[in-house]
Amino acid sequence: MSDALTLPAEARERAGKGASRQLRREGRVPAVIYGGKEEPTMIHVEEKELIKQLDTGHFMNSIVELEVDGKKLRTLPKDVALHPVTDRPEHVDFLRLAKGGKIEVSVPVVFLNEEDSPGLKKGGVLNVVRHELELVCENDKIPGEIEIDVTGKEVGDSIHISEVKLPAGSESAITDRDFTIATLVAPSALKKAEGDTTQDDGETDPQDVPATEQGVDEDAAQEQEDKSE
Repeated sequence: MSDALTLPAEARERAGKGASRQLRREGRVPAVIYGGKEEPTMIHVEEKELIKQLDTGHFMNSIVELEVDGKKLRTLPKDVALHPVTDRPEHVDFLRLAKGGKIEVSVPVVFLNEEDSPGLKKGGVLNVVRHELELVCENDKIPGEIEIDVTGKEVGDSIHISEVKLPAGSESAITDRDFTIATLVAPSALKKAEGDTTQDDGETDPQDVPATEQGVDEDAAQEQEDKSE
């Protein structure tokens, strides 16, 4: 898990569109903290500081300590609403993290030792099916990424969740199947070398097309019918 981020915040008393617009004009972003069997807490944060943390690239997968009225609250960002034109943040939802609780998060995967994969050395391609894994983690043990070793993988091999060693305190949120995370596939050049019968220009060899029964010429049939009348 990335180091916890700290974000100063202030409580807000007024809700509604008018109050939110006023906060945005003042360079603030309205937000709410919910969860933990407590009533939602309305807050606002500085827009510049929020944008700075968003630009780190791991804001949504980091624990954020909100400092509200002298108190620190451990939270996890759950949603950031952006303006459809300017992409400026307009609202943030934070999930309050209860002590000793668990949370479902999306954690990115990274692949290691690609140079030690015989399949990749031969020109195979790593086809990533899932770039993130849905995990259930302990609040204080959220991994920043999941590392997957591809040493020894050949073309045609698949990597399933069952062969991935997850960090302590984490487990897959999907438990009803052994889903695929990535596969090693042959590039088109290798497929052609293995016997692709299509022509280079994309046309099919006429000899490979099965013969079809010829239909009766409708004009000739009509002419023959007229003569017999």
